[in-house]
Amino acid sequence: MKIKMRKIIALSLSILGFSCFCVAQQDVLFSQYMFNRLSYNPAYAGSSGSICATVMYRNQWLGLKLDPPAEGYTAGSTPTDYLFSFDLPVKFLHGGLGLVAASDKLGYNSSFFGGLDYAFRIFWGPGNMSAGVEATVMSVSRDYTQLIGSSSMTGTIYNPIGDTEDPLLSGGKDANDMMIDVATGIYYQVPGLYYFGISVKNLLAAHSDILHFQNARTVYLMGGYDYVIPANPSFRLKPSALVKMADFNLRSLQLEGTCLLEYQNAFWGGVSYRFQDAIVFLAGINWNKIRIGAAYDLTTSRLGTPGKSGRSAGTLEVYLRYCFKVIIPPKPPSVYRNTRYLF
Repeated sequence: MKIKMRKIIALSLSILGFSCFCVAQQDVLFSQYMFNRLSYNPAYAGSSGSICATVMYRNQWLGLKLDPPAEGYTAGSTPTDYLFSFDLPVKFLHGGLGLVAASDKLGYNSSFFGGLDYAFRIFWGPGNMSAGVEATVMSVSRDYTQLIGSSSMTGTIYNPIGDTEDPLLSGGKDANDMMIDVATGIYYQVPGLYYFGISVKNLLAAHSDILHFQNARTVYLMGGYDYVIPANPSFRLKPSALVKMADFNLRSLQLEGTCLLEYQNAFWGGVSYRFQDAIVFLAGINWNKIRIGAAYDLTTSRLGTPGKSGRSAGTLEVYLRYCFKVIIPPKPPSVYRNTRYLF
């Protein structure tokens, strides 16, 4: 038992010890990342052994007051995200296929992301390992009509509203563009015990001249462990972690650690911490082939300063997943052989 506990502690420390600081959110953010692994790593496709569909919704920084830049302008939007993913194992491809679609709205920007995934899987040791690739397309639009600039100064201070020489802002129009990129990853799991994976998104760092925008190459490292409590096997502890880094820059490093307690594979609840950003409370239920979950992020940054009106009251996220298996019975033989001979 002591050896098992040492292994658990060592794995947990190794998962949680990759980072000591973070700077800012990079891509679309979901607190229930442990139920949404396909969107982070294409090598996950088909790893559950079932056909699964997942839907997620996230409304970030509820109650945050955004003031319009001037009269007649709108205030923009806090982050609002939708995600759909679908994956299944495909035996003759020796792996699995997946599909991810997501939309994100933030400020005066809107984006849509779509990706097709393939994972090649082999049995290795007590579990299985897969290598995956994803082809992605991203559509981004930006409303420049709601942005205001100024080139005039009063002393050493810029006038926040005035004439500007910026051609993007003075033009006052919408702009949109489409970019194509790829992602890759490796994923290893021992079903019912542990998993870990590493992936890189936006490998091509696709660039848009129209939007003056470039995708950031983002590294994701995730891992998790299932521990059955010996004194009561009905309960499982499920620690997990997610580490993110953009453009291989340590200043962008972001760490999130979670611990869930699950009862008889039917109910779960837990807490998560995203460094310098939020404390997250999670709960959910399994019902037949459906998994339903919810998360509430309590903002710990200055955006959520208690007692100040107009600050963030937290973030709400909901999750729905449906999985099933298609079992094809073996084809009965059409010819029967009998070794007896009649004379």
